[in-house]
Parts: sequence; structure tokens; C-alpha cells
Amino acid sequence: MLQPATRPADSRIVVLGGGVGGLTATRELDRLLRRAQRSAAEVLLVSRENFFVLPPLLFEACSGVLELRHCAQPIRPCLRGARFLEAIVQGVDVERRVVHALGAEGVEHALPYEHLVVALGASTQTALIPGSAHALTFKSVADALRLRNHLLGCFERAEAERNPARRRQLLTLVMIGGGLVGVELLGELTAFTRDVLRYYPGIAPDEPRFHLYEGGERLLRESTPFLGAYAARVLQARGAQLHVATRVLGIEPGRVRAPDGDVEAGTVVLVSGIRPSEVSATVAVTRDRQGRIVTDASLRSVSHPEVWAIGDCASVPDPTGKPYSALAQNAVREGRAVARNLVAARAGHRPARFVHRSLGTMVALGHRQAAVHARRLHLTGFLAWWIRRTYYLFQMPRWDTRLRIALDWTVALLFRPDPSKVEVLPEHALWAASREPAAPPPPAALPGGIGMPSPAPGHG
Repeated sequence: MLQPATRPADSRIVVLGGGVGGLTATRELDRLLRRAQRSAAEVLLVSRENFFVLPPLLFEACSGVLELRHCAQPIRPCLRGARFLEAIVQGVDVERRVVHALGAEGVEHALPYEHLVVALGASTQTALIPGSAHALTFKSVADALRLRNHLLGCFERAEAERNPARRRQLLTLVMIGGGLVGVELLGELTAFTRDVLRYYPGIAPDEPRFHLYEGGERLLRESTPFLGAYAARVLQARGAQLHVATRVLGIEPGRVRAPDGDVEAGTVVLVSGIRPSEVSATVAVTRDRQGRIVTDASLRSVSHPEVWAIGDCASVPDPTGKPYSALAQNAVREGRAVARNLVAARAGHRPARFVHRSLGTMVALGHRQAAVHARRLHLTGFLAWWIRRTYYLFQMPRWDTRLRIALDWTVALLFRPDPSKVEVLPEHALWAASREPAAPPPPAALPGGIGMPSPAPGHG
């Protein structure tokens, strides 16, 4: 069934994507249009989920420091005059200026627009490494829950496992990608593992092994050498083995193939790169080699002036002509800038150039250890950890969510982590899965030289 449009095309601004960039753009558009008293223009945000997540909070959601629902800010309470539609974008006809979306119960929506803002984000790049389908990813709340449950499931099985090779495999985690996501996630998981193993007396503290593979010459190539060196020291002190300048050759079920030797691993996480979301490919405008929508300096498509793009799916040139990095801080500022430029364009004014100087980089590694680089400022330890938390806390748009997050952090300081493994499958599916025959154990012999040094005293 086709749902007819409720507004004419010349009075609607459609924003695609409810991530941090899309929500910021929608809120700013709503504010500017109300202030200018241009109420005839409708702002419509279309997203497949009715909540948005601040990506830097997902690490602690995975470890259980933060409640998963508290990381998910509902979109509707954040909007005043703007409208919201929960639907999956099926395609965009840029010539007729119509968005086609699929809503609940198969309802098809045809949404004409005057201007279109594409903020559909990105997904994990899986085309570069053979067998990437065998790895877990980390881009969403669902990914965080899946990884947490998988890791806890490995601990549960390992404690009961008597085959040494199978036990070693279950207690080995491989992280592929040494950028911000890979480093912060591994830091959080090493801290989580140390804390949660108190509930598993059958697993020795030095049994879990962690490997991180990075194709570049150092960790955190997108940041300063200071942050990369600090992260390497902390992770190595916790027993993690870092394989820098090493590209993974392939991923198989329970195994990672690499030039310096294969690793039998029960958990493999792929965070080595991103690509524009498949949905954004339905917008037939000029793109670069990576598939990103090419914009001018005002965030406007170079081929279709009524289409604007921000965030990970856009190639926005900086003053040197290079695209801005795919960072949350850039998406927030692009969201505000595209709203101002779009309102200016509707009023007949020339849009301004988007120029953003990075505020710096922050990396958290769990156990109240973090590092901050901001302009000429370099901080590590507890103060850096507190600054990072405070900054991201106030990036959440509503006070009720901020208070829930602050309470979660307070509880985590006072109590041990929660090792519950909450499955989201219906009970009959869990029962069916429990009756499936177990996979045969791997051979007892493993390639020599693979493994991690034991954690240093005083670390985990």
C-alpha cells in the first residue's frame, strides 16, 4: 500500500538518517525555521530506528558499564516542530525529488521534497579481507549486545571445557583494526575480562589472550603519535599482543590467518574500516571512489544542488581539498552547518563554506585510563578519563538521558560488572538452539608461537 504524501514538495525538507549528524541537522533546522517564522516548511526525519546512539558510548555499553537502553536516546522527545517517520529508505528519485521508504507493516511512503539531507552513515568495510562474514562487527547497539553475549558465552563454555586446544581458542580474542574503535574497544574488553573473571573461578587470570592487528605502522594513525604510544603501552601492560604493520590475510570460522602465523580464536571482531551505507547508494548523485557523496565546501552535492550530505556517507572537502575524517565531532558540526546553509539557500542567500578545526582526540581504555590530545594539551590517566566522560555526557541532547548515564557510571564505580548474558531470541528459539549438536573440538595441537604474554602485575 502506498502512503500518499501529506505536504507538497516545495515545502518539505527531508533528512535521511537518525544518527548523530542527522538528528543534529534536524534539530537545528527546526530551531532556525521556527525562529525565522517559516512554519510552512516541514522538516521530516526518516530513520529505520526511533533512537540514536552516540558511538563513543557503545564501548561501555558492551562491557555493561552502561545500560544499553541508556545509550539509546529516543528521537521523538528531541524534536519540537519537526516530524519523524520510522521507515527504511528504499530509494531516492533525485530527478522527481521523491524519497521512497518502507514503513511498518509494509506501508510504502512516497515523500516529495524541496531539499534532501543525506546522513545515512556508514557500515563496516567487509570487502577487503576474505571471510569477513565470519567476524563480528561493532557499529550499533545490536552489535554491542551481540559481542557482549558472545564473549560471555565463550567464558561459560571455556570454564566447562576440558580440551586444552578448544579452551585456548574460546579464550582468545582477535581485534582487526587499530584505529579509534579497535583500540578503545579492546581496552574496554581487556578491563571487562579482568573484572568479570572473578565470577569464573575455573579460568585463570592469564588464560584469556588478546591480539590486535593493524595494517599501519602504529596504532591510532588518525591521531597523534602520543596517543598511539600511550594506547600501545596500556594494552601491552594488560597482556595484549599488538601486530602492527600486519595485514590479516583471511578469516575462517574460529581462525584468523596472518603473515606472522594463524591464530585460533573464539572471538574475532572486524573494525578495520568503513564504507558508505548501502542505502546511501540509492541516491543517484556524484560520488568518489569510496562511494561517498561528493559535496562542495557548503555541504551541497556537486551534481544536484537540492541534495546535501553530511557525516560518514559524505566527502566534504577541508580547506586543503582533502575530505574531513569520519568522526562524530565532524558529523555534529556538519549537521549544524548544513542546517544554516540550507535555510540560507531557501532565503536566496549564498551558503557559507564549512570549515572545522579539530577539537582534538580522546581515547579511553577502561579501568579509568584514558588519554586526551587537544591542540597543544596532552593528558593521560584519571583526569583525561573524567574529561572524556564529561564531554560525551553533555553531547546527549536531553537531561533525563544524561542522568541515567551518570547513575550507571556511579554504580560501576561501586560494584563489579554484571556478567548476565541476556539473549534477545524468543524462548522457543533458545530451546531449539540448545538441542543442536555441538561442533567437534579442534585438534589439540596449535601452531607454535601464537598467544599472548600474561598480564603484568597490577593490570588485567
